[in-house]
Amino acid sequence: MRTSTTPGGVEHAMRVELDGLANQLPAGPEKDKFNKEMDDFYRLYTRYLHEKKHSRPLDWEKVRGPKPEDVIAYADLSQKDVKDVAPLLGKLAVLKLNGGLGTTMGCVGPKSAIEVRDGQTFLDLTVQQIEYLNEVSGADVPLILMNSFNTDEDTGKIVQKYIAHNVSICTFNQSRYPRFKTDSNLPLAREPANRPGLWYPPGHGDLYESFANSGLLDQLIDEGKEWVFVSNVDNLGATVDPAILQHMAETGAEFVMEVTDKTKADIKGGTIIDYDGQVSLLEIAQVPKAHVDDFKRVKKFKIFNTNNLWINLKAIKRVVASHQFDLDLIVNHKTTDDGTAVIQLETAVGAAIKHFAGAHGVNVPRARFLPVKSTSDLFLVTSDLYLLESGQLRMNPKRTFKTVPVVKLGDHFKKVNDYLARFKAPPQILELDHLTVTGDVWFSSGVTLEGTVIIVANHGAHIDIPRGAILNDKVVSGDLRLLDH
Repeated sequence: MRTSTTPGGVEHAMRVELDGLANQLPAGPEKDKFNKEMDDFYRLYTRYLHEKKHSRPLDWEKVRGPKPEDVIAYADLSQKDVKDVAPLLGKLAVLKLNGGLGTTMGCVGPKSAIEVRDGQTFLDLTVQQIEYLNEVSGADVPLILMNSFNTDEDTGKIVQKYIAHNVSICTFNQSRYPRFKTDSNLPLAREPANRPGLWYPPGHGDLYESFANSGLLDQLIDEGKEWVFVSNVDNLGATVDPAILQHMAETGAEFVMEVTDKTKADIKGGTIIDYDGQVSLLEIAQVPKAHVDDFKRVKKFKIFNTNNLWINLKAIKRVVASHQFDLDLIVNHKTTDDGTAVIQLETAVGAAIKHFAGAHGVNVPRARFLPVKSTSDLFLVTSDLYLLESGQLRMNPKRTFKTVPVVKLGDHFKKVNDYLARFKAPPQILELDHLTVTGDVWFSSGVTLEGTVIIVANHGAHIDIPRGAILNDKVVSGDLRLLDH
């Protein structure tokens, strides 16, 4: 039985365990890579133990809203066309965070392979966007995918279909860290091989070191690239913006975070603050419990981080090499299938804002934050609310109000296959403000939803919305079985 009681003893015991895992590998590049990852994990782990013992909670009195110069308005930027910034595009790379699986939406494999619009996946649309940039500007903007050990193999097969496209695609893997037991503080894994439930990708804050370790960072710098645009692969609004690229070049800022105005749906999102005179990212996990409600108030914290980031490549190399690149720890408590309590230590990519010179936010339109986290989001992006052009979604100009409807689909729609089965065709929603659907509800084709529509099939009830139905400010409940005619 592996046990240890004193903090120093725990650190030593973890080091022994990690070395023991490494010693099971034969000498060579694979072992060298494993050792590097375990060294990075061990630094995170010793920080966790130290902060657990000596942590000082966030001083809420020092939390201030960002200074005016820390967040500038997108409207104040000089608007540019793709052709206007062609020379700058030649110095840009695009990096998509591609480590997530589609399990929450009932899918198997990388989330980026889910079909989201007209039979096309997140990756298909991303490739179209970059290809369009390269064709219009004459530049060679490469697409980089940061995979996890969960998505790497499948993604490697998928990208083969883009060989004939006008876009260079590179991939690298983020780190693989060991889960450790809450009671003993020692790893679950007994061997270095990847076994389900024993290892985890440590959050997108791992990007910086993994990017550097992969050799791709140096390669891009050698090729004359200066900036990287980072975003989540499931954010369909995260396209290369010429105005922000020009702003990076003009200001010399090493780090720009796109933020957008909060709504009640975004109350948990991280936000830029001034903390003790320094621009920082505040996540809800860092907020003292007594102040969580304060953090959620839209009036006080008006913006949130979209995770669209523009970063100087040489600056990434500098801060990683400094070995003082300590991102705020996220301690994620999990339970394994057999009931064992474990801990995952993670970091967030946006937390690095405080390490870069001239770092600030740009308050962008909501259209640049269009994530697909659920079938409710999928409902919106597949509808007539958006038009698809060169891989980019833009709001249909026929919509009167430029805000996005609030859509809440119940558990019967949670998995993609169930969702697709319940809609014969996407409803028309150009005039929709709010939609709530719960229970056993089915939609025929040609349905129009307007204003506020609430459809509730109680337990044991069934509702069919017939072909061609127009629901305007309607509440439908009970048991309604209608035949198409």
